Amino acid sequence: MVRRTWGAALAVSVLLAGCSQAPQAQAPATATATDSLTSTPVPVSASTVSGVKVDAVQRYVLDDTEVRTVHARNLDRDYQIYVSLPPGYADHPERTYPVMYVTDANYAFPLIRSIARRLGDHGDGTEDFILVGLSYAMGDTPVYSRRRDYTPTKRGPSGLTSDMPGRPVLHGEAEGYRQFIKDDVFPLVASTYRADMARGIYVGHSYGGLLGYDILIHDPGMFHDYILGSPSLQFDHGVEFTRMRDALASRKDLPANVLVLLGGFETLSKNKNDHRFNDETDMIGDNRRFVAELQAKHYPHLRVTIDIVPGEDHLTVFPMIITRGILWSLVGKRTPLSATGG
Repeated sequence: MVRRTWGAALAVSVLLAGCSQAPQAQAPATATATDSLTSTPVPVSASTVSGVKVDAVQRYVLDDTEVRTVHARNLDRDYQIYVSLPPGYADHPERTYPVMYVTDANYAFPLIRSIARRLGDHGDGTEDFILVGLSYAMGDTPVYSRRRDYTPTKRGPSGLTSDMPGRPVLHGEAEGYRQFIKDDVFPLVASTYRADMARGIYVGHSYGGLLGYDILIHDPGMFHDYILGSPSLQFDHGVEFTRMRDALASRKDLPANVLVLLGGFETLSKNKNDHRFNDETDMIGDNRRFVAELQAKHYPHLRVTIDIVPGEDHLTVFPMIITRGILWSLVGKRTPLSATGG
């Protein structure tokens, strides 16, 4: 297993992301389908600190962002999606934009938005895009929701305890969640925003990367580009390898562009004193084998690359995944990023 679990890091990440959107269970005022996150600041009384008068506190919000609640008809539960519109969106009604969809939105949405703005503000920049954050099921904790929604089979790791008292640990609803994205989220985005639906970009990390693999092998045309960070192929004893072989047994092509990125420490090491290495799981080796099997199919319209980011582990690599992924998939006038095979 990975020494520092994603679930533990995610709990911290959600708190860090709370400046833009608090977790659902703690948000008494949630934006409706037409509300912008820039509306209704929450005032706190003015005060004096060390003799200096401090103005009333207001909630920090992200400009040009929205929160929408979407009902998953096949799952019969609600999810929030976060939407960030690119600079100049209102000033260019003639333009359409590629759309980037990211899982684990409570953490990833504000991070991707900030990195994208930073990359786009310098030099020739990167192409503008609409960002859609896929958040967790309303009423569920992040850990509970992602374990269930991002994994392909019900046989999750043994010995887990539920962080929702009275509810058992659940896995294995990735197919239903994929259908939710395709049947409910996509139509909303297409009808509400000036989106180039032929240029969808999927971003997922850890279990989100595993979900990306599963979408790729079963419905590759859902997205044009796949940015997959540290996919958890160790789940259910490597079941995704079997699922890939079954799904691709008679397929003649797999039209997609795929970039797989992992941190250099996401493997095993004989040096037990370096705690950044994994304890039990060689995620680099697993993903190299998975990519090699895909490449061995010689599909005419599949472009898949795997790269390793030195000096990063399972938790610290995600910002680099986003930076490299944006440069790979949304090239402006820059020279495209060349990701070397890992």
